[in-house]
Amino acid sequence: MLSRQKETVKILALSELTSEEKRFQEERLRDVYLLLENLALNEEATIKLIIECLYDIGIINLINKKIPNRSMNKLAKFLSGTPKPLVKIIAWQWVKKNLPIKVTNWLNNKVKFK
Repeated sequence: MLSRQKETVKILALSELTSEEKRFQEERLRDVYLLLENLALNEEATIKLIIECLYDIGIINLINKKIPNRSMNKLAKFLSGTPKPLVKIIAWQWVKKNLPIKVTNWLNNKVKFK
């Protein structure tokens, strides 16, 4: 089991699984985790561009929802680019820390066949 994060990869405890099969699954999930961690680090620029795109979409939607006044809306959209570098740094740190374990757990849930 991965203990590096608060969240851990959980193996489905089926009565049909032998201890060897459980150990094998844990090892393979650890491999998936390490590969995803490596992928995130190697693709830092790509992930940061994804974060930037999502920020741009999200901030426009948030401003349109919260600021109905047309002139204030335009001003808010103009100023919305100011915090973008800080958001990118914070979001990248979160992604680097959480992406591998969350994707590993999600993929594990997809192959459990409950």
